[in-house]
Amino acid sequence: MSFLRLVVQDPLPVLRSPRLVLRAPAMADHGAWAELRRASRDFLAPWEPLWPEDDLEKSAFRRRLRRLAGEIREGVSYPWFVFDAATREILGGVTLSQVRRGVTQTGTLGYWMGEAHAGRGVMTEAAGLVVGFAFDTLRLHRIEASCLPENGRSIRLLEKVGFVREGLARRYLCIAGEWRDHLLWALLADDPRFVASRNAP
Repeated sequence: MSFLRLVVQDPLPVLRSPRLVLRAPAMADHGAWAELRRASRDFLAPWEPLWPEDDLEKSAFRRRLRRLAGEIREGVSYPWFVFDAATREILGGVTLSQVRRGVTQTGTLGYWMGEAHAGRGVMTEAAGLVVGFAFDTLRLHRIEASCLPENGRSIRLLEKVGFVREGLARRYLCIAGEWRDHLLWALLADDPRFVASRNAP
């Protein structure tokens, strides 16, 4: 994770690595985002909540941006779209949400990847950038994540970033219209494996 570079901008920092740019969603992204989501629908559907009928429409996207803007201002959610640094093509999205302060100092990591871009380590790299931001800039103590037990891609991603499996939550989230069990994962700012990965050349 030593390649993390943070560029602070309003309303959300831009995160960069040699091959990725992570920035806040903007209205101008709607067309490319909707096309990527549409083309990846069958790929994403088994792992996500049911999509509203108007999910890909511009009006729904505008409502989403308004909601996210409020959550960013309140410091409870930090959503990024993931772009190829060279082509500026949108590849997916990653969000640090449900940020809790006080004695908890915790947030939840979520992500999605367009089907055409899966399997290249892109989301592992993007998640690493967001984790670095969460610990270095937000000074969080713990980041949580969850995934379906059969989601091998997500399990491998979380393991590569340094997350540790902590348990199983029964009927934890409503995915594809059904309440499903989820594996629970967490990463601490001082987890030895994570610290070692950040200090690697």
